[in-house]
Amino acid sequence: VQLQASGGGLAQVGDSLRLSCAASGLAASSYFMGWFRQAPGKEREFVAAISTSSIITTYADSVKGRFTISRDNAKYMVYLQLNSLKPEDTAVYYCAADRPSGVGLSSNVYDYEYWGRGTLVTVSS
Repeated sequence: VQLQASGGGLAQVGDSLRLSCAASGLAASSYFMGWFRQAPGKEREFVAAISTSSIITTYADSVKGRFTISRDNAKYMVYLQLNSLKPEDTAVYYCAADRPSGVGLSSNVYDYEYWGRGTLVTVSS
């Protein structure tokens, strides 16, 4: 099972970026997918998650209204659209997969079984 995040880079305040996560080696459409981020010196934190059918999404309060998670099961891809970027959005962003267990989308890092290598987003003021 491999998850590979990409699309990070250097942005200015107010800019937009689109992160992508490619899943291979698993039935990706059967997993909840999430995005997390980790800023220097801080713990990894939840950003957004999406259900298998894309019907349900959930976001951290800090990104609600600015970030959008989506997925394309046919392409085994998950996306995170980052709009109105702020300096505090600077972090390494990770995608992760959670096998549904009947309790719904999780924001808990320990509930996600598979993790990809992150992609760095730097927002400069």
